[in-house]
Amino acid sequence: MKINKIDHICIAVKDLEAAKKIWEPMLGKTGPDDAYVDEPEKINVARYMVGEVGFELMESTTPDGDVARYIEKNGEGFMLVSFNVDNTRKAVDELKEKDYPFIPDSRGEIARPFHDCEFAFIHPKKLNGVLTELIDYKWEKVKK
Repeated sequence: MKINKIDHICIAVKDLEAAKKIWEPMLGKTGPDDAYVDEPEKINVARYMVGEVGFELMESTTPDGDVARYIEKNGEGFMLVSFNVDNTRKAVDELKEKDYPFIPDSRGEIARPFHDCEFAFIHPKKLNGVLTELIDYKWEKVKK
């Protein structure tokens, strides 16, 4: 498996609008480079490009979402690092052979759809407590 780059880093926040007001001046931005709601993942995201790496602020859209549960347990802050790969499913298969545990979605699927790609989460118990994502998206749409 080849990792192409760090794709993005996620910060879990309780209030996305308040967090944007704190982070945007530091990032030198007046708004996100991309903003979206991912209903299946129950998140509202503001994505900022810092060079070739995405920096994401994420708030939960529901009290029972993963981001809300993360904040309840750990507080706001660093939640996830995502690595860009050529093919998520192939990377998952390779890492499963090396005993890396993955987190299935509510349907029991490891590879989850997102725009024109797929992503998967490696369980943090394997990687020093860090939730790690593999994603094969190309991000040509977000070049600012």
